[in-house]
Amino acid sequence: MKARLLPRLWEELAALRQASSATAAHRKPVELDQQSVGRLSRMDALQQQAMAAAQDARRFARIQALEAAVRRFDSDDFGWCDACGEFIGEKRLDFDPTIMRCRECAK
Repeated sequence: MKARLLPRLWEELAALRQASSATAAHRKPVELDQQSVGRLSRMDALQQQAMAAAQDARRFARIQALEAAVRRFDSDDFGWCDACGEFIGEKRLDFDPTIMRCRECAK
């Protein structure tokens, strides 16, 4: 299982980090230039900036979850429920390797 899931974690981490740096310009503050940009265009730019920032926040949360899963691999805690200590299950981990609780404890 480790040989299958660990590369998947690293691949997703790399893709998320690359996407974050590729969209950095979209999250920059919108400058006020009333000579060239109208009020509605500025409002649209502010909305797009806010949506890009929210998307990056979700991306950052996923990056943190993936990094925590990699740390669990390194400490041999990966695959064990952090609530009851039982094995989480391969199908559940295949679905999302960042899951930290078994099905029973996740209820």
